[in-house]
Amino acid sequence: MTDSQINLDEQLAQAKAIADYGDDKIQHLEWTEHIRRRPGMYIGKQGDGSHSDDGIYILLKEVIDNSIDEYAMGFGKIIEVKVSEEGHVSVRDYGRGIPLGKVDACVSEINTGGKYDTSVFKKSVGLNGVGLKAVNALSSFFFVRSCRNGEKKEITYAAAKKIHESEIVPTDEPNGTYIEFVPDNSIFTNYRFRMEFVETLLHNYCYLNIGLALILNGKRYISKNGLADLLNARMEMQPLYEPIHLLGDDIEVVITHCNSYGEQYYSFVNGQYTSLGGTHLAAFKEATARVIKEFFSQKNFEYSDIRNGMVAAIAIKVQEPVFEAQTKTKLGSTRMSPNPEDITIQKFVGDFLKRELDNFMHREPEIAEVMLSKIQSNERERKELAGLSKQAKERAKKISLHNRKLRDCHIHYNDPKGTRQDESCIFITEGDSASGSITKSRNVETQAVFSLRGKPLNCFGMTKKVCYENEEFNLLQAALNIEDGLDGLRYNKVIIATDADVDGMHIRLLMMTFFLQFFPELVRKGHVFILQTPLFRVRNKKICRYCYSDEEREAAIKECGATAEITRFKGLGEISPDEFKNFIGDDMRLDTVMLRKEDAVHEMLEYYMGKNTMERQEFIINNLVIELDEA
Repeated sequence: MTDSQINLDEQLAQAKAIADYGDDKIQHLEWTEHIRRRPGMYIGKQGDGSHSDDGIYILLKEVIDNSIDEYAMGFGKIIEVKVSEEGHVSVRDYGRGIPLGKVDACVSEINTGGKYDTSVFKKSVGLNGVGLKAVNALSSFFFVRSCRNGEKKEITYAAAKKIHESEIVPTDEPNGTYIEFVPDNSIFTNYRFRMEFVETLLHNYCYLNIGLALILNGKRYISKNGLADLLNARMEMQPLYEPIHLLGDDIEVVITHCNSYGEQYYSFVNGQYTSLGGTHLAAFKEATARVIKEFFSQKNFEYSDIRNGMVAAIAIKVQEPVFEAQTKTKLGSTRMSPNPEDITIQKFVGDFLKRELDNFMHREPEIAEVMLSKIQSNERERKELAGLSKQAKERAKKISLHNRKLRDCHIHYNDPKGTRQDESCIFITEGDSASGSITKSRNVETQAVFSLRGKPLNCFGMTKKVCYENEEFNLLQAALNIEDGLDGLRYNKVIIATDADVDGMHIRLLMMTFFLQFFPELVRKGHVFILQTPLFRVRNKKICRYCYSDEEREAAIKECGATAEITRFKGLGEISPDEFKNFIGDDMRLDTVMLRKEDAVHEMLEYYMGKNTMERQEFIINNLVIELDEA
């Protein structure tokens, strides 16, 4: 076909599309249908519950937010939450309860609620009248009961369609609201609540609301020290000095440093965790660095040196906050209230820190001295790395032109605005055969491959200098574009893909050591994953099952019967590309690498990757003997 014929066909197709676009193509959707068709506009991504920001957790948060707002106004000190294995959720607060004549409207009429009236809810999170309605629309079952002054009303819905409504009747139940819902499986396919994410959500509410008791499936959560408790619970390493805890009207901050790389912040607005920060966090980071720099009278200090290793949290209360999306993960407000004459958030935060942080450091010279030592150490290392960084970048650029370590994906070139960044991933694998299998079976649009040459260096205990002097690490950080932080991260998912044998496990540990040592924020933000690949293939002439465990293998053998053919995959390179594409598609099995305080990361790495060879050897021998005895 000639180019002229192709152009003519395209013109004819466009003309037909224009002709087909008439009045009958314009559709009107009811609000419930709009939410169900476009849930991302209301709850962000849908997901299946394997990530903390998946939609089912947003539904739970939307319900609890209303209960938190009641507590913030002085009503109800207990919130009871139940989450079942089957995905059944209930939330009971002891606030004022929804006005009985407006129960239906508050959960099923869009843009309806009590929070437009700031005399009733002064500094709440839910202001748009959307939250409960979105939960109702996206649930296969939704039940609400409101109790007020000896009376109650109950209504049941399915996908926001009312299926039963009671009259207002007498009750001896205490005031408050009870919400029960089941997320719709047709929207959240094969979802499952991970309790670690639910617990983190409730912990955050406690830290922001001192004295509030949240009870999850019978377990009580409460905080006495607010954000100081949060930092104590979240820091994986010991702080270099006792966290600085500052409280004021409508603001609370906690600041410390750890002997680590990067910066770690937790930010909140009106009790809402703003995982993407916003104007308040930007103001906090700038003001904190400026106050510390001025305190030490060091004009040459760079803000990056002051903040490297910093762990901090900020919570502010804003009247009628404006968020950048319904999920409320990033604050967009520039002032403390809608009043254009009110103080800006930047000045409010800056003035508070200039006064309180400066006074604290004058009162506590020993803490100030430890902080100064950390900043100076950061400065020395930065200057040492400056020359290396320039040379390493040039070397990485030259080497990349002549090697096949990185097989990039097309999304970076076809999507210059980065609107599809969430779809991108990179597999880090070892050896030509494994890399070859993944490369041939991957989706070249969104999946990249980085091939390691043998086992990478054990970098535990080394400084960041090794990231530039070691060719493997230099090329990897260049491929990920994380040298200066995560803002430039080129892939949403960094997937370690190694063989399921001893060598593969060792490579996995070496890579995790690299990330935890120098780029812990990559792990904290949930970007690092382990690829699960099948250990066995069990099949007969009609059935083929891939098995990831001995239990799955036994079940597959029973299913296939006496004619079962069993194959043991010893490495990724032994899986043909035609088969491999089944394991790295949309439903690939990934284990998220997570950081928790109880992991004691530094101690763990020191034990497994440090120089205590004899201690590790003794541990292996003792555990090997136990396994042999059990066998």
